Amino acid sequence: MKLPSTAPPAAARTTRAFRPVLAMFPGQGSQRPGMARDLVRHHGSVAVPLLERAERALGLPLTEICTSGTAEELAATDVTQPALVATSLVVYEVLRHEGGFAPGAVTGHSLGEYPALVAAGVLDPLDALRLVQVRGRLMAGVCERTPGGMAAVIGLDAAKVEAACRDASAHGLVEVANYNERGQTVVSGEAPAVAAACELARARGAERTVALPVGAPFHCSLMAGLEDEFAAELSRFRFSDPHTPVLSSVTGEWIGSGEHARELLRRQLASPVRWVDVLHTARADGFTDFVEVGPGRVLSALTRRTLPEATVRSTNDARRVAALIDETSHREKDIR
Repeated sequence: MKLPSTAPPAAARTTRAFRPVLAMFPGQGSQRPGMARDLVRHHGSVAVPLLERAERALGLPLTEICTSGTAEELAATDVTQPALVATSLVVYEVLRHEGGFAPGAVTGHSLGEYPALVAAGVLDPLDALRLVQVRGRLMAGVCERTPGGMAAVIGLDAAKVEAACRDASAHGLVEVANYNERGQTVVSGEAPAVAAACELARARGAERTVALPVGAPFHCSLMAGLEDEFAAELSRFRFSDPHTPVLSSVTGEWIGSGEHARELLRRQLASPVRWVDVLHTARADGFTDFVEVGPGRVLSALTRRTLPEATVRSTNDARRVAALIDETSHREKDIR
C-alpha cells in the first residue's frame, strides 16, 4: 500500500497479514429509531457503560434516545448529532473489543469525522461528544434564524449543479454542500434558492431532485457565522496527533496533525463534503477494503457506486456486526 505522506510514520505501519481496511463513519441522515437497540441487547458489556458515560457528560438520556427514541425525537439536530456519534462509537468499540478490529485508516462523512478522530486517537470520546453537542446546538440556531434547506440532485454532473446554483443566486444563497458521488450532488442554502436550483437542475437533465429531511442548511456559507464561536469551543479541548491515518472530508486529503484536525473541524461547518475525493484518495493509496462503522448503509452504497471493484461492508444490524467480529477475530488468530 502506498502510505499517506502526511500521516505519522508510526501510524502508517501495519503488522497485519491482510489488506488494510478504511473505516468510514456515517454522518447525519444515517440515524434511525432503535439504532443502538441490538448493540445494547447483544453487546451490553461494551455498549451500556459507554452510553452511560456519554449520558453523564452530556446530560442527555442517550441510551433511551438511541434504543427507543422516535423518528420525531431524532429529527432535532441538537439531539441527532450526539446520538448518532454515540452509536457509531459504540459500534467501533464493540468491533474493537470483541473482534480486534484495527483499521489501517479512518474517515468520516461530515459529522462522522468526530468518531473517526476518536478512533485515530486525536480526540477523547467524551470530548468528541461534547463538541458535537455544541455543534448541533449552533447549527439548530442557524435554522431558527434563517429558514433553509438541502436537496440531493440525482443524475447530473457536479459542474452543472454548480452552474445551477450560480444561476439561482437571484433567489438567495445556494451552494453545493456534498459531492457524494459522480451522479449525486447535494445543494444547500436559503429555501427559495434551493428550490430554484433544483428546478434548473431538472431542466438541464437531472433525473430527479430530492428534498432532504434535515434541520438546517448545512455546509454552506450560511454556517460561516458559526466558525468563530465554534473555534472558541474547539480551543478548549486537546487534539493529539493521529496514531492512525485520517482522511478529511473537508479536503479529501490526509490530516497531518491534531492541530490540522482542529482547524478542519472549524472549516467543516461551511465547507462542502468532498466524499468523492475521499474515496479517490483512499483508492490511490491502496485501500480496496471499506467498512462502514455505524448505523445505516449510505456510505457503503456511495462507495460501491464510486469504486465498484472495492470490497465494502456495513455494520447496520446485529447480523453484520457479528459477521465482522467473526472475520476480524479469525484474522487475529491467524496472525498469532
